[in-house]
Amino acid sequence: MSVSRRGFIAGSATAASASVLAACAGEKDQAAPPGVPSNSEPDHEPLQEAIVAFDGPHQAGVETPTQADLNLIGFNLKGGVDKAGLARLMRLWTEDARELAAGRTPLGSLEPEMNRWPANLTFTVGFGERVFDIAAPGEKPAWLHDIPAMTRDELREEWGQTDIALQICADDPVMCAWAMRHMTRAGGDYAQIAWVQQGFMNAYGAIPKGQTPRNLFGQVDGTVNPYEADEYAEQVWNEDGSTSLVIRRIAMHLDEWEMLDRASREEAVGRTLADGAPLSGGDEFTEPDFGATDQYGLPVIDRNSHMARSRPDANHPEQRFKRRPYNYNLPPAPGSAELSDAGLIFIAFQKDPDVQFTPVLQRLDEADRLNEWITHIGSSVYWVPPGTSADGKGDKFWGESVLG
Repeated sequence: MSVSRRGFIAGSATAASASVLAACAGEKDQAAPPGVPSNSEPDHEPLQEAIVAFDGPHQAGVETPTQADLNLIGFNLKGGVDKAGLARLMRLWTEDARELAAGRTPLGSLEPEMNRWPANLTFTVGFGERVFDIAAPGEKPAWLHDIPAMTRDELREEWGQTDIALQICADDPVMCAWAMRHMTRAGGDYAQIAWVQQGFMNAYGAIPKGQTPRNLFGQVDGTVNPYEADEYAEQVWNEDGSTSLVIRRIAMHLDEWEMLDRASREEAVGRTLADGAPLSGGDEFTEPDFGATDQYGLPVIDRNSHMARSRPDANHPEQRFKRRPYNYNLPPAPGSAELSDAGLIFIAFQKDPDVQFTPVLQRLDEADRLNEWITHIGSSVYWVPPGTSADGKGDKFWGESVLG
């Protein structure tokens, strides 16, 4: 794939999100999201008109360009919920999510005013191991288990594995919060919240055209992603339309990071801060030259930089996956000397974490310059069911192939 095409595709993808209230990837005046009028046109309400299709062969929220706001909820099933109960929950959630994503009022909602600006709202559900243990033990994917322990992990129980994960994203924080409130209330007879991870990304119009969103280290995050249908078919989607979801909560020690000068920060990552280009030259999507040396004969890109350690080599082309991270920034813990509790909700979609994700994580755990300034504090893994169909030609509700 050519550099210019990657740049163009990335620019088109980031342009497809719409937000003026919080952060996400894309653009504002240069290109409006699909179905949204140009901002130069008068008398339009882009958040009311920004709709991502709910039904399809795959769930939304995977290929969907990164929206501004994330509410990621981990649910545990209540005692006594069996396969039939799980099916009822998924029918209910699917019906309500379909209505909310389209800007319509779900059955039983008394606040139709809250559903008038879908703002690119998407829902993505994932099943943990226990769902299969209850509903279909013989159908559990072989990779659906905890990520193997890493030597540097400091995992906390409060960010651990749950029975269900529900990713809700939108380009408006009120819509995102309202959708979460509705779904948690609707499912209250079947599941209770174990944790909520809330995040944000760059607003459209906040970053240059064709550039990837940034994390709180100031670096672009997600450059090496699939962009075209054949890449998603190779890296993300299984033949039945399903995929896997890995969630890693990563604390970023910004106080220590900010003691570094600009050159040291770039050396640790292997990319420039200005535009995310490899230190060997080019632009963000230029292939890095790991053999390039400086005037002293030293590698231009540190062999243990984050980019060098995370990038699959020619012998492991299968170690690629979709990164969809979100930043978080919370008040410091009481008594903490840190200025904030900040980090990354690292969300990854791939066919098989054992083959694609874990080997990269192990390589980073072994030697990554960034390890000095990050700590993995949460981890969970889920099977993401295929998409749904409202016309009876596919699953009528999330996970029907397993629960129906």
